[in-house]
Amino acid sequence: MAEEKNILSVVDLHTSFTTDKGEVKAVNGVSFNLSEGKILGIVGESGSGKSVSAYSIMQILEKNGSIKSGQILYKGEDITKWPESRMRDFRGKCCSIIFQDPMTSLNPVFTIGFQLKEAIRLHTNRKGKEAEKRAIEMLELVGVNEPEKRIHQYPFEFSGGMRQRVMIAMALACEPDILIADEPTTALDVTIQAQILELMQDLQKKLGMAIIMVTHDLGVIAQMADEIIVMYGGRVCERGTAEDIFYRPCHEYTKGLLRSIPNVDTMGKRLEPISGTPINLLNMPKGCAFCPRCDEAMKICLEQQPPETRTPDGHLSACWKAIQAEIEAGLIKPEDITESGT
Repeated sequence: MAEEKNILSVVDLHTSFTTDKGEVKAVNGVSFNLSEGKILGIVGESGSGKSVSAYSIMQILEKNGSIKSGQILYKGEDITKWPESRMRDFRGKCCSIIFQDPMTSLNPVFTIGFQLKEAIRLHTNRKGKEAEKRAIEMLELVGVNEPEKRIHQYPFEFSGGMRQRVMIAMALACEPDILIADEPTTALDVTIQAQILELMQDLQKKLGMAIIMVTHDLGVIAQMADEIIVMYGGRVCERGTAEDIFYRPCHEYTKGLLRSIPNVDTMGKRLEPISGTPINLLNMPKGCAFCPRCDEAMKICLEQQPPETRTPDGHLSACWKAIQAEIEAGLIKPEDITESGT
């Protein structure tokens, strides 16, 4: 089997926002790799840092936000050092993003065709009739009926699902290597969600692009992600395949997320929500970010951040409870635990 090539590598990324109340460390030492043609899922509740990680890659943060340290390597080059002129070429041509609410992402006073053609003219050599032909091709590719007619219509004339298809067409019009989907199905009903996810999978196979799927819903990425990263408090809690995360979770936060998902086995029973409230990023604990809400928290959880360690089945977790279980089982020795993990 050929070795997978990373098209994107995020290395120890720290992104913060300056506020009147202090510095908000929204992303606190996140690292991950995205291989060519693969789908990476990033999950976590609101405020976990998943969307800010995506916006850091695109460098589209609010004015009070900035990347404090770390690297974002695209094909081996650190794009955090690129000038804005080069980043403008990167956005759209190399990496595109789909936002969660298509109605607020599309300009209501311009036609769909105008907005599609604008993106095509900006990032490719196609102009005039060529740009219009490409816009029609993209609408047809994403399943919009009568594209020749629809390019003359406005966003309000489209349903929510169709608007999201337009956003996907716009993101893919310049054939980027990477597509970031930031909760692309949140504003859609369940049946349309399934159609959009199926469309994205089909396009990924057809075009061979890599996808970063950002979501708070584990069920959304269960069937489509090659790797899943679980985030909380701006840090990575656990990472592995869908099978690892769903059937062999090690971090207490991941277990809590899974317990709160309704399924056939929980019919007639009360769901178990994660106790407490999301972490205050202005007042992060010294140790594990999840420890204030964790029923299994130990003294070390309050005092020291857990390193990422490899579980018996091979995936990675950053949880002192899981580390203790492995030490008791004789799988690892206490002296093997370092800040960088085992």
